[in-house]
Amino acid sequence: MPRFVVTGTDTGIGKTVFSAALAGALRAHYWKPVQSGLDDGADRDAVASLAQLPPERVLPEAYRLTEPLSPHRAAELDGIQIDPARLSPPDLDPLVVEGAGGALVPITRNTLYADLFAWWNLPVIIVARTGLGTINHSLLTVEALRARGVPIHGIAFVGAANDDNEQTIAAMGKVRRLGRLDRLDPLTPETLAAAFARGFAQEDFA
Repeated sequence: MPRFVVTGTDTGIGKTVFSAALAGALRAHYWKPVQSGLDDGADRDAVASLAQLPPERVLPEAYRLTEPLSPHRAAELDGIQIDPARLSPPDLDPLVVEGAGGALVPITRNTLYADLFAWWNLPVIIVARTGLGTINHSLLTVEALRARGVPIHGIAFVGAANDDNEQTIAAMGKVRRLGRLDRLDPLTPETLAAAFARGFAQEDFA
């Protein structure tokens, strides 16, 4: 059964929406090990709603941190010490694990998300925007993951079609171009499921 980690090239690019679409398509368990920023609700609540997953498939975070900051700093402000040993993915299949922000976001002062991904040795899907700046951000993310021996399953784009950007990243980064998810308005479980089916091949996640 498939087990994937979802990371991004930046924050606010649609990683959680893609994670919801993927989890819904696979009827997977969803886990975000660290949630930073609670004022707007937890990402697992959004994923549960958008993916229409039963409660038992949306797993509680290992750490819930108050401020919408990098986990290492949010934990310090909350007086919490994050123990990376508590962040091992659960033994459940299928599984979608979502990181926070980009691959080089610090979890502690000594540990980056990319370090965790290397320890987990699960295939990683990189979520990238399609617009200006994405080539640089995407190729840097690919290099950072490969430098740590992280297996890259492919790259998923979010936004309006930009065929040259998408092709360039896939070719120069030597990564599989999985597909593209439109920005959706309205964003509902129905529009998200339809957009994922339109933009991606289910067999690429088997």
